[in-house]
Amino acid sequence: MNEMNRAETDQLPSLETIAGADGRPGLSAPRSRRPLHRRTIETDGFLREDGLFDIEARLIDTKPFGFRDSCGRDRPPDARMHDLCVRLTLDAEMVVRDIEVAMPASPFSLCTETMPNFRALVGARVGSGWRKTVLASVPLTSGCTHVREMLSVMATVAFQTITSLSLKQSGLAVSTSINRPERPHFVDGCLAWDARREVVARLYPQFKKGSS
Repeated sequence: MNEMNRAETDQLPSLETIAGADGRPGLSAPRSRRPLHRRTIETDGFLREDGLFDIEARLIDTKPFGFRDSCGRDRPPDARMHDLCVRLTLDAEMVVRDIEVAMPASPFSLCTETMPNFRALVGARVGSGWRKTVLASVPLTSGCTHVREMLSVMATVAFQTITSLSLKQSGLAVSTSINRPERPHFVDGCLAWDARREVVARLYPQFKKGSS
């Protein structure tokens, strides 16, 4: 801690500065502190010209101070410890048509041997049980922990991406949900989508349970 200078304390943003458009506050102001680690995960969803969907993610780990890593290498401040990229190509049924993994930076060169192993996911379907599917297709010692973490996040981004296209094509006609015959997988998945609450009662009344 002593090797970190005062300027380093201001390198990372504080989440209390983030507020919603409707005035909802961010986190409360933190106590005096110094940053030690930063991980960013960025994800994007795209519609391709051929009708398939690309879901892309990038994970970067950095530290705001210099240090010597486990391999004896001197790492300067903000050096990328991890820089991992994944492109997941899906069809409209959320079936994996292709997957590509790249590792511009990783702790060990050995890590890159895991990249082709994730192609075992081609043909799998993103949906309920996705995490188990990933682990079964790419066992612990055949894969990368952080790529698995990214794939979990990418599953929800895939849903948002493909749903976005449906909403755009239907003119945001949420009322069509009333005629949906199958129960959406997200119902009863969190407090807001509790089948006893008002959101399900309004958007999917056919799946509403007794009041809370």
